[in-house]
Amino acid sequence: MGAAMLPDCPLVQDPTALSGAQPAFMSTGTFMCFQFKPIFLGTVNPRSEMAGFRRVANSQKCVRAGGRHNDLEDVGRDLSHHTFFEMLGNWAFGGEYFKEEACSMAWELLTQVYGIPKDRLWVSYFGGDPKAGLDPDLESRDIWLNLGVHASHVLSFGPEENFWEMGDTGPCGPCTEIHYDLAGRVGAPQLVELWNLVFIQHNRETDGSLQPLPQRHVDTGMGLERLVAVLQGTPSTYDTDLFSPLLKAIHQGCGAPPYLGQVGAADKGRTDMAYRVVADHIRTLSVCIADGVYPGMSGAPLVLRRILRRAVRFSTEVLQAPPGFLGSLVPVVVEILGDTYPELQKHSAQIASLVSEEEAAFLASLQRGRRIIDQTLRCLGPSELFPAEVAWSLSLSGNLGLPLDLVELMLEEKGVQLDSAGLARLAQEEAKLRSRQAEPVQRQGLQLNVHALGELQRRGVPPTDDSPKYNYSLRPSGGYEFNPCEAQVLQLYLEDGTAVASVGKGQHCGLLLDKTNFYAEQGGQASDRGYLVRVGQEDVLFPVARAQICGGFILHEAVAPEGLKVGDQVQLHVDEAWRLGCMEKHTATHLLNWALRQALGPGTEQRGSHLNPERLRFDVATQAPLTPEQLQAVEGTVQEAVGQDEAVYMEEVALAHTAHVPGLRSLDEVYPDPVRVVSVGVPVARALDPASQAALQTSVELCCGTHLLRTGAVGDLVIIGERQLTKGTVRLLAVTGEQAQQAREVGQSLAQEVEAATERLSRGSQDVVEAHRLSKDMGRLIDAVDTAVMPQWQRRELQAALKVLQRRANTALRKLELRQAAQKTQELLQRHSEGPLIVDTVAAESLSVLVKVVRQLCERAPCTSVLLLSPQPQGHVLCACQVAQSAMPAFTAEAWALAVCSHMGGKAWGSQVVAQGTGTTADLEAALSTARTYALDQL
Repeated sequence: MGAAMLPDCPLVQDPTALSGAQPAFMSTGTFMCFQFKPIFLGTVNPRSEMAGFRRVANSQKCVRAGGRHNDLEDVGRDLSHHTFFEMLGNWAFGGEYFKEEACSMAWELLTQVYGIPKDRLWVSYFGGDPKAGLDPDLESRDIWLNLGVHASHVLSFGPEENFWEMGDTGPCGPCTEIHYDLAGRVGAPQLVELWNLVFIQHNRETDGSLQPLPQRHVDTGMGLERLVAVLQGTPSTYDTDLFSPLLKAIHQGCGAPPYLGQVGAADKGRTDMAYRVVADHIRTLSVCIADGVYPGMSGAPLVLRRILRRAVRFSTEVLQAPPGFLGSLVPVVVEILGDTYPELQKHSAQIASLVSEEEAAFLASLQRGRRIIDQTLRCLGPSELFPAEVAWSLSLSGNLGLPLDLVELMLEEKGVQLDSAGLARLAQEEAKLRSRQAEPVQRQGLQLNVHALGELQRRGVPPTDDSPKYNYSLRPSGGYEFNPCEAQVLQLYLEDGTAVASVGKGQHCGLLLDKTNFYAEQGGQASDRGYLVRVGQEDVLFPVARAQICGGFILHEAVAPEGLKVGDQVQLHVDEAWRLGCMEKHTATHLLNWALRQALGPGTEQRGSHLNPERLRFDVATQAPLTPEQLQAVEGTVQEAVGQDEAVYMEEVALAHTAHVPGLRSLDEVYPDPVRVVSVGVPVARALDPASQAALQTSVELCCGTHLLRTGAVGDLVIIGERQLTKGTVRLLAVTGEQAQQAREVGQSLAQEVEAATERLSRGSQDVVEAHRLSKDMGRLIDAVDTAVMPQWQRRELQAALKVLQRRANTALRKLELRQAAQKTQELLQRHSEGPLIVDTVAAESLSVLVKVVRQLCERAPCTSVLLLSPQPQGHVLCACQVAQSAMPAFTAEAWALAVCSHMGGKAWGSQVVAQGTGTTADLEAALSTARTYALDQL
């Protein structure tokens, strides 16, 4: 519960602490505890601990800085908004209790346990919404009146204030809010929302309509910071012991005037606003980074980067903080929150280092951005708009990394208006470009919505028995045998989700069966695919494209070649090659996770994964990109486990037995109880024995996926790609088996080509043509290495080697070209007497050589303007020219080259001094005549 100590709440029978999850980035007024969303939607796994929740109380980290209600720009301007806060909540699921109990418990806690004066509390309730057909929530109003709240303190508001929604679709309902009067009977009431009680009883459908939920729930949220301010009698949250140590540290570190708590016009120079911004934002940065959310370029990481850069700007420009100041505040945050959130203590040094790095990078960008803005403003007229193109180039969407709202604020401070229409156009173009470049999104497919799930539960339909998915074995020959599964059709669904008793020929439908051997996509493993047949009619195959899990029910997405009806008996067959590919990749993923811990240390954390038969993706938290040596070591560790052909043990155990096993790997997610444990090389019972330390010596993980029974079938593993997702998170791509062997062969082949190129380069060359060919070959080899499916460690090594080779090749080529250019220059000077103009032809292998000849001629004869043409095979002609300084600006090289190349049907480019181009002609004399005539006219 943070630094402030609160009395224990005696009103919740089954308090369940759910801390340690990554902070949720808020999008609505009241916090929606997303780990409970499956309960509201009816999709919770019936075997998980969560499925048994009836009453819950919790405290959770929340970040509110985007979406429908964006508080970011309000933070610092007033005394109550925060980007990070701790939310206290109590919950009731499935009608365990509802409005009367929720209001009564809240009122009792605030007035009797915490002792808050009743006359300083006000409440609001939902006043109805005629457009949506929703009546006023008079029940909540009457509950408050019966609890003794004075009628004048009971207020009615519309849907904007008192109807809570998760988003555009999903569970929602009326809410009643409890407010605290800061004024305390002195003047007009100053109400601050303290606690919001949400009654989840509707579902917002995709068409915008509201439908009643099968079950009703209570979702409440009270901000710890605001509650502490009330209990400690302070005028704002920033004056509580949650913030006062930070404000003191800011004062000491910056030397700014002391914090006075002023707002608006009274806050001279926005000093107090800066105090609040920095104190709030460093808390947000610390908790997010501790939970693995790093400043980045999209989604939540982008929001975090905006928060960091806003903090940097206020600390440096308003408080005059020294460089590295923000990072120095991290230990203060850890001191305040670290006992409650130990991950802050664990990652304190990393957080401070990352914040300092980002601060330094942003300060450099900010300084450059100011120079660009000032330079642009000097060129603008008094009423001209600031160019959108310049603002875009400064922004996160452009080159420099300054948020657009920050650019607008900097311009606002200078009294300049931005070209918003132009900016919108650029944003639209960027969005179109991104949409073209985006990876294809997998179709979501059929879904069981909350109403369908509610109907199944009402009918008492049991969850699908999917235990047959683990019913496979190894044959003596070494191959796998996957047993079919017989099942009964319990329900059929059309594509729009409508439940039907039968489907006809050619219909795309969803099948709900009493049991299945299909693996439904979860835990990062792709869904099985295959087919089913009706028992007794095995010659008609119903293709099954995928299976997905919804609240314990497995929905199979299929196409009906003939009619199918509820009650039919079917037999299911998985696509064995597909399933085996997934098993191979999933076991390889566990081995990769283990190998990464071996190479990078036990603190290495998985951030996510996804696999299908083609390849696997693995996201890992790491302080720096993996070195080629580390990547090679990881592959070596996996190869060793594969070579030993170790047994893979799988067993379901009570979740409690896995709680304190050293080395056991699990992700931060809800697991079913009992939970499946996958152990490589060690029986599960021994792996879970704390005395054995076995889980520290091999791969042991909680996992519901399907796995190989022996590691040898992985064959091999090669990491073929690596990229940084965000600061501190790297995404690895890997292949196994035959694909891995092919990747190694490609790598070996490219390594031999690089070795051959090295040998060619070491021999040297006196021929420009040969040197030019070698340079081009080096470029093609670089492209091949960049794009090939090959070991990433080898790619990195070859890239480094090729970078050196290309530099050497280009240097050798440049020297040969300069030497050749010097020869040709001497020949031309001998042919031409001193004068204002040289127009001639010369043999040259490339534009690069031709330009060098022109430059050397002009260096030897500074008052001479030179244009040279070089005939190439098939009538192509190269052109290069330079104009003497004394002939400009009336005579320019760019215009001269354009006149000549246009005559030859070609194009030209360059500057006023030097230009080049190409064309095609069979009459060189006519082109030379055009060059002379144009030049003489200009001179």
